[in-house]
Amino acid sequence: MANNVKISLRQFTVLIMFYTIGTTILVIPAPLAADAGQHAWIAAIVGWLLGLLVVVLYVSLGKLFPQMTFIAYIEHTFGKWLGKPISLFFIFFSFVTSSIVLYYIGNFMTTQIMPETPIGAFVILFAGIVLMGLRLGLEVLARTAEILFPWFLLLFTTLTLFLIPEIEIQKIRPIIEIGFKPVIRAALVFAGTASLPMVVFLMIYPMSLNEKKGAGKAFYTGTLIGGIFIIIITFLSVSILGAELSAKNMYPSYALSKKINVGNFIQRVEILMAGLWFLTIFFKATFYAYGFISGIAQVFGCKDYRPFVIPCGMIMIAFSLVVYPDVVYMSDFESTVYIPFVISAGLLLPLFVLITGLIRKRMMNNQGVESDDE
Repeated sequence: MANNVKISLRQFTVLIMFYTIGTTILVIPAPLAADAGQHAWIAAIVGWLLGLLVVVLYVSLGKLFPQMTFIAYIEHTFGKWLGKPISLFFIFFSFVTSSIVLYYIGNFMTTQIMPETPIGAFVILFAGIVLMGLRLGLEVLARTAEILFPWFLLLFTTLTLFLIPEIEIQKIRPIIEIGFKPVIRAALVFAGTASLPMVVFLMIYPMSLNEKKGAGKAFYTGTLIGGIFIIIITFLSVSILGAELSAKNMYPSYALSKKINVGNFIQRVEILMAGLWFLTIFFKATFYAYGFISGIAQVFGCKDYRPFVIPCGMIMIAFSLVVYPDVVYMSDFESTVYIPFVISAGLLLPLFVLITGLIRKRMMNNQGVESDDE
């Protein structure tokens, strides 16, 4: 399935960066500001560091099972009878989150850009692009990310330079009056949105990379770069809009881009932010969907996931239209259910697999030593 796919380390780094940014760049300043106030940017830095610890776990898993996907890890460690139910939890996580991302794109378009268009139209159009990417394969997606990276960098740099004159430092003061609990709570939200979902990359890491030696470094580099972009956006949001307005706005970074006004000439360039988001969210939605579709194919012992793309894609589209009945439900779900859900799938499950795999490996090594002694 993924055995013949080979992605370069540079392409993998860009994919990790885009995936880290994904939905995070548009929505994360709001919950961070709601929990940590004017210290949201500090919470983003703490969450960024927590994300690096999560990557340590994923890299360790990759070293333990370098020629297997995550589903194969699980079945190898726990056996087929116990491994398949555990794998279904990971598949369910990928399915729900891929549907949520499709909902995000539809909700954003209908609330911010084209309010008279039904949300289903945007979901179907965007899902069609995602499914097309999956049908073309991981190598095509990786090359696409590599080509689009300079354009992303150009758009982000332009947006940041235009916003620098609008910064008001007093809006992030006082810095000393900071509580530990609000920052940690906000940092967990950051890690849950940007870092823990990267568990889906264990479906291709490191077996699908053309060089295993620098795979871990590429993982860290992508996470570092992606986190820096999000920290910058969070700082700009709090220092320009203020903590209160950032917390109340559903898409604060989009509202932030509306503040750009250079000589009463360069204005209304918020489409730059929308473009950044569309570009990065495509890769996030695609790899969530890949975790779901490829996971199903592997559980049923199929060599290729592509025949599952269209039927699974139709299920994702249907579920994305009902996953959140309204925005109030979405806010309640994300503040109460989502963080424990993503911690279970992105931290506890890989940690459990790693610990069990290490114990099993040590037991096998001990048995091998005993048989040699005999």
